[in-house]
Amino acid sequence: MDFPVTFHIFGKTILAHPLFEAAGMFLGMRYYFYLKRKSKEKLSFNTSAAVLIGATAGALIGSKLIGNLENPYTLFENFSIRKFWSNNTIVGGLAFGLLGVELAKKIVHHKESTGDLIVFPLMLAMIIGRIGCFLTGIGEETYGIPTDSVFGMHLGDQYLRHPVALYEIAFLIFLWIGLKYIQNRKKYPSGFIFQLFMISYFTFRFFLDFIKPKVEILGNMGTIQWVCICVIIYYIYKIKNTGSLYLKYSR
Repeated sequence: MDFPVTFHIFGKTILAHPLFEAAGMFLGMRYYFYLKRKSKEKLSFNTSAAVLIGATAGALIGSKLIGNLENPYTLFENFSIRKFWSNNTIVGGLAFGLLGVELAKKIVHHKESTGDLIVFPLMLAMIIGRIGCFLTGIGEETYGIPTDSVFGMHLGDQYLRHPVALYEIAFLIFLWIGLKYIQNRKKYPSGFIFQLFMISYFTFRFFLDFIKPKVEILGNMGTIQWVCICVIIYYIYKIKNTGSLYLKYSR
């Protein structure tokens, strides 16, 4: 396979990543609305609208902000809106999307969790998007460092590299199976599935970024890893409280 993989559409050459990213978002949203129609938990229009706006705004701001802060030294050199807009990361999107939702819920005085329903649509979108990342090779900063391990692959240059996008796809598939098992038991407090997803994914990303090229901000860790630590600490606190309820529900 030659990297990056491109498609010729209407006479233009387009990288695989944006196509798969768009397909992932579309299919993820369709899956979400399907699950929402089947769900017994109905939110009012004001609550649904507030949560959607909060999540979208937070994710958009966070993905761009953290994506650019991955290398803050180049961010402030020859700054341009185009360069700022082109950098993004799912880690920032998830972290700030969470902040946006929590703020929106406070505004409309909604105290119940709204995250469980979005977990599997979000994972579907991420899996499809990561296929695009893999097919782009070293065309975008979603590849691993060189390695001599059996997992090394040629992704567009002379080095064997960790195919981190494939690692993430495999992790998300196994996480999907585990969360589905818990969900099918139907004995858990509201929000527990989302909390497990967030702490699992951010823990995975924290370790994954050790085998990705990065600019070390503090210690030997990059911006994304420090964001992961903040989210992990937050969800340790959340799951500590929710976990006791889960044990109560499981009895």
